[in-house]
Amino acid sequence: MSSTKDETKLTPMMQRYQEVKAETPGTILLFRMGDFYELFHEDAQIAAKVLGLTLTSRDKGSANPVPMAGFPYHALEGYLRKLISSGHKAAICEQVEDPKTAKGMVRREVTRIVTPGTLTDEALLDPRRSNFLAAVCPFKDRVGIAWLELSTGKFQCVDVEQKDDAGALGSRLAFLDELARIEPAECLVPDHIKTHPVFTALMELDGPILTERPAWSFAAQHCKEILLGHFGTKTLEGFDLSDEDTCGITAAGALLEYVQETQKTSLGHIVRLEPYRQGTNLLIDETTRRSLELTRTQREGQRDGSLVSVLDETCTPMGARLLMDWLSNPLTDRLAIERRLDAVEELVRDSRLCRELRELLGEAYDLQRLSARVATLRASPRDLSSLAKTLALLPRLKAKLAGRTSDLLKMLDARLELCAEVRAEIESTLVDEPPLSATEGGIVRVGRHAGLDELRDLAQGGKKWIAEYQAKQIERTGISSMKVGFNKVFGYYLEVTAVHMHKVPTDYIRKQTLKNLERFITPELKEYEERVLRAEGQSQALEQELFQDLRNKVGSACPQLQQTAEVLAVLDVLASLATLAGRQGYCRPVIVDEPCLEIREGRHPVLDRLKPAGEFVPNDAVLGISLDGSDKPAPIMALITGPNMAGKSTYIRQAALLTILAQMGSFLPAGSARIGVADRIFARVGASDELGKGQSTFMVEMTETARILNTATNRSLVILDEIGRGTSTYDGISLAWAITEYLHDHVGCRTLFATHYHELTELPQTMPRVCNWNVAVHEENGDVVFLHKIVPGAADRSYGIHVARLAGVPREVLTRANVILSTLETDHHDEVGKMKIPARKRQNSRQLSLFVEPEHPLLDELRDMKLDELTPLAALQALHKLQGKLK
Repeated sequence: MSSTKDETKLTPMMQRYQEVKAETPGTILLFRMGDFYELFHEDAQIAAKVLGLTLTSRDKGSANPVPMAGFPYHALEGYLRKLISSGHKAAICEQVEDPKTAKGMVRREVTRIVTPGTLTDEALLDPRRSNFLAAVCPFKDRVGIAWLELSTGKFQCVDVEQKDDAGALGSRLAFLDELARIEPAECLVPDHIKTHPVFTALMELDGPILTERPAWSFAAQHCKEILLGHFGTKTLEGFDLSDEDTCGITAAGALLEYVQETQKTSLGHIVRLEPYRQGTNLLIDETTRRSLELTRTQREGQRDGSLVSVLDETCTPMGARLLMDWLSNPLTDRLAIERRLDAVEELVRDSRLCRELRELLGEAYDLQRLSARVATLRASPRDLSSLAKTLALLPRLKAKLAGRTSDLLKMLDARLELCAEVRAEIESTLVDEPPLSATEGGIVRVGRHAGLDELRDLAQGGKKWIAEYQAKQIERTGISSMKVGFNKVFGYYLEVTAVHMHKVPTDYIRKQTLKNLERFITPELKEYEERVLRAEGQSQALEQELFQDLRNKVGSACPQLQQTAEVLAVLDVLASLATLAGRQGYCRPVIVDEPCLEIREGRHPVLDRLKPAGEFVPNDAVLGISLDGSDKPAPIMALITGPNMAGKSTYIRQAALLTILAQMGSFLPAGSARIGVADRIFARVGASDELGKGQSTFMVEMTETARILNTATNRSLVILDEIGRGTSTYDGISLAWAITEYLHDHVGCRTLFATHYHELTELPQTMPRVCNWNVAVHEENGDVVFLHKIVPGAADRSYGIHVARLAGVPREVLTRANVILSTLETDHHDEVGKMKIPARKRQNSRQLSLFVEPEHPLLDELRDMKLDELTPLAALQALHKLQGKLK
């Protein structure tokens, strides 16, 4: 930061400000001056705009006044929240000396730098969401990612392999899918990769603040040494990590160094670095997460209305965060899924146990974040008291878990550390209801420390003496209105009104004259004052020392506290899922390894909660299972046709959401369910453009479709909604047709395809594993009632004009549309000779034929086109030309 003043002319205070500002580039510096945080120069101008502060100036009489703004120190949390939410970083420079004992200017140092990814204060965090800091390190064909939630100490890393089979765009998105799953608030990147595709992709992300770091901070050996130094080990193999340098480990080291620099305190709660194993969790790409609205709605970006909002029956903040983690990372290990389901079922069956566990958990505080604040030396006396109250619940919780039959509940019982010594230490030291700050005094219990009790007795005895002294002086002088007062300037004094001045003894020493009264002191009063103040000061200092010792002792037990917090979080999620299942009548899904999907009387989990009871129409969804018990190949792909607004999109989303719920270990809103474990879920639903990237709606649609075709496997679940609608009819049908063939023949995955291209309903004639479903409607006297029921077979029309009428389109437009529709249908079916979309012969996936009347005069010309040798698109273009001749 530049200054218009010569530094030699600056005051010592402003010189120190300049020094600190130079040490904290890229931050808004909050400089503590007495009871205020002050901001200067550009920082003051930014703060005035963002925080709504009054912009004033320092040195107003000079030729170059310095812009200045400020706010009271006790309002820090509120203003800090506004700064961080606006995307800024704040350096907090505190007075680190007691002004009473400091010689000269009070020493000031930066105590921490607050950034979007390094929040730990309860007031700045959403208790139901994790707040991750991430680091991204690209190297050759891999990208390393590490992420840390500083408020809990959860620290993980992974190497993402960049595959070429999905093309350049697919490679770029591979690591973006991981970031979409993590949802970091801030992402660290090396500053030398600005031309790298990874950096370009990160710049296009919505959400995380990008923080550039020097290239050397991502040096592999340097980063590894940072990690080994923090954990105090000679190898990382104890964390189940390769001891070789990997991108993920490098990213983790760079991240940890950044946290050390910004927090400037102990990080004892970061006790391990966990490897994230790809393949153990259901892969859900960014587009699918957004389309399915797992954690936030697509339009408003809000939690309310998302899947997690209707699932969340948790009693604790740590349980709410873990529920979101389970939902974002469903499992692919069938046995692990079954363990969760077993535990949920046991709690569903024993509703009393579930209710009692939830009652106890409802009294618990956020043990994860409390432990982190203790480890970073930022816990208040009230934090420690809350921690002890939570630990006091553990014996009763453990008693409830005794004798459980499911493996997961047994494991939670075994891992639940009572931390009795920690609890006893806190309870024996702190008063029952301690104040928020340790500097307020009165935090240590009477009888805990003999020396402290003596100092308190002396201080209280001195105050008692003051009262007795006042009474004695009143009796001596006869001045009934005389009182002993106190202020920080004069200390204790005797106050006498003007009407009684003639009664004042000669040994009183006048100290201050005010309107209508005088203040006096005596040698005896000053002597006792010194003793009282000295005892009070020593008492407060000793209390703070005892509190810091207590906090250090509790911090040394951080690993045990974290383990206990993890147990409570898991227990809370299981009880939450059991409560939801019992209340809503959910069923336990049968989990199998075969790629099948059999949902009977399934309901959309969000709409089932938001709509009045019984209003949502349940439906079946069956793929990969023979419906008639014959030896025919079981259908793996369903084409769903029917009117707009009838529920096609809701239906296909429902199948994906129920699969995700099953693999996270939840019961389902269905009559029964049999779910084959999926490795990936893809959802191509809805239409949107990316104008900032120069991509049209159709380009975005095709890009997402390309990813599905290139990366789906036969164990994946794909839902498609109106593929091909963003271009011309013939192009769109051709693409939809070819995409369906490719998924059927080359991928072989479970697919639900909602479409208005009724021509595609011909596909089951030549594709044995494709079936037609449609949304039933009831039509009578021109009125259409959507039944929202999925039934076998293809729909005969889309009822688009009827939907337009419901939307309020003018009557004359609807009348004209009906006339045009009738003409087009007549032209298509009569004049063209019942021309249909080309259907594939069984023996050749690219061979096309045209169904026309045998006696048609253009049949010979049709045969001469050699459609068998053309691509589907070229064949359709040729047929289009033939249609023109027919007209």
